[in-house]
Amino acid sequence: MDKRKADGIIKAYFKKIYGFAVKKSFLYEEAEELCSQMVLEVYSSLLKSDDVYNIEGYIWRICEYTYVNYLRREKRQQGISIDSIDIPYYDDNAFDISEDESLTLRREIAFLTENRRLIVYRYYYENRSVSEISNTMGIPEGTVKWHLSKARHELKEGFQMERKIGKLGLSPLKAVDFGHDGQPGEKGGPEVYLEDRINLNIVYSVYRTPRNKQEIAEELGLTLVFIEDKIDLLESNGFLIPTADKKYTTRVCFSPEHYSLELMDKSLDAKLKIAHRLAAEYVPAVRDAINGIEDVYIPGGNRELFEATAIYASIVGIFRKYHPSPDRPSKSKYFIKTTDGGNYIAYVHLDSSPCDPEYKLKNNADYESCGSMTRGSDKYPGLFSWSVDSRFSSRKGYWKNNLSEDYEYLYEYFSGIISDDAASRDKFKRLRDRGYLSENNEVNVIVVKGSPENFEEKLPRISNNLLRDIADTALEVGMAEAKFYPAQMQDLIVCTHSNFISNTVAMMVMDILYSDGTFALLSEKEKITANLLMFSDTLPNS
Repeated sequence: MDKRKADGIIKAYFKKIYGFAVKKSFLYEEAEELCSQMVLEVYSSLLKSDDVYNIEGYIWRICEYTYVNYLRREKRQQGISIDSIDIPYYDDNAFDISEDESLTLRREIAFLTENRRLIVYRYYYENRSVSEISNTMGIPEGTVKWHLSKARHELKEGFQMERKIGKLGLSPLKAVDFGHDGQPGEKGGPEVYLEDRINLNIVYSVYRTPRNKQEIAEELGLTLVFIEDKIDLLESNGFLIPTADKKYTTRVCFSPEHYSLELMDKSLDAKLKIAHRLAAEYVPAVRDAINGIEDVYIPGGNRELFEATAIYASIVGIFRKYHPSPDRPSKSKYFIKTTDGGNYIAYVHLDSSPCDPEYKLKNNADYESCGSMTRGSDKYPGLFSWSVDSRFSSRKGYWKNNLSEDYEYLYEYFSGIISDDAASRDKFKRLRDRGYLSENNEVNVIVVKGSPENFEEKLPRISNNLLRDIADTALEVGMAEAKFYPAQMQDLIVCTHSNFISNTVAMMVMDILYSDGTFALLSEKEKITANLLMFSDTLPNS
């Protein structure tokens, strides 16, 4: 057969072949391996054939043949784990059924609830009596008999039924990236729990529709025994939230599968109008307010570098509570508290596509940022830093590479605690790698003497009139954006949009100030400390 024609057949049948593999497997990895073998066999056979009249039948015969060989090769000496108990796979097993039927039986046992699985195993595989099981499990004999009766009924039904596999079982979700708003745990942010592909799909399975454990398993096309521990882990760390009817939902925020380019433009237009008003009405007040601050170290002595950073900090607020919008909903219920000390809102970024692809964006500027990032120090209580990483700065690694130790090392150097010698070699290397210290030991970070609270108190407040206008515009945009999210997430989206005084707006203000000549463009050296303020009880030597 012609290669192009064979390629077309494979493309047309790939999802069906994958679905077939999922139905025969327990895990995504196993399904993917089986699918790849089936596709390889089908493709090789097509290339060797002159023509095929019944493509559908031809493909499924090859898939069945591949599956049987896969069983013989991979499964013959393996057991099927039920609650970490392996049931040996015997050629002459006690059930008078075929090899494929035996695997189906074990699959159906794995779909039973935890107690029912254990009772079935003890009764049929360990030959324990009803009374023994009753004593061991601490439940009445009548309850054991009831479970056995229900189990036989469910196994019979499951054995005869074509199990439905949900969308996530046939096409598992993949994350593009993860983000958080708040304090990550000792192990990191939400990626620690959700980089596991099954964990990610478990959480997403309840994002729009609450489901119980059994329904989650069916949606993913996996047996409950393989995901029960994962569900418990996700629940104990706040990624799954139990509902009153014994189902689960989640407040992890997934980016929509589809978004509106037109709505994105409208949102950016509204923010740009706010940015122009801030540049005209608010920025002059900030410059006047910091004009008298002299206890500040500025690398290179360029006062504009300090002013630009102070303007950015004053817009977004060093402590992110600076300019609260009137009557906005609270984010508090969306914070996830993990067992490793994390306390954050979790974001999962998906490979989304526009619902209006024909629309041409008017604003294509890069507004990606990470911050506000604050870092304190247990070792030096008077030490603090605030920063935002964006295209205005040249720092790399975002929050993961922004360490409290960076500022501790810098403080130790300019306060005379450490010297550039062998004992402190690693500390100096880290500071030079970050660009915070030059080769000749010149400090390249803006340092303000005093506390961040005192600094922020000196900054002016945005007028109430402007705040109200911002809140009204933001609410309108936020409600339009919220329609793309499930009901339990809409307050978060409205809340996020209701605070238009954000990194995006701050970046727009800086674009205005650099483009209209208020400030000269930053040098590469200045980009290292742009939008970064370090607070200390002492300053570096000028």
